[in-house]
Amino acid sequence: MTIRTRKLIGTILLMILIAVYAVLAVAVAIVLQVQNASKLAELVYYFVAGLLWVLPAGVIIKWMSRPDDGRPSSHA
Repeated sequence: MTIRTRKLIGTILLMILIAVYAVLAVAVAIVLQVQNASKLAELVYYFVAGLLWVLPAGVIIKWMSRPDDGRPSSHA
């Protein structure tokens, strides 16, 4: 698979990931009734939930930036 194809697929996957993750983060907040907790607890929840999507996105980005098979990487 070429890097160009991986970037196209990865971009689509990232958009889907962000949309699904946002819905899930809000659903979990509703189930846990975060809005009824203290303002500090609500802030901590949304801060952590707002950063956790970076982990799966990083895996996708790493996969996207792999060099083509048989070619040396242009990244240093």
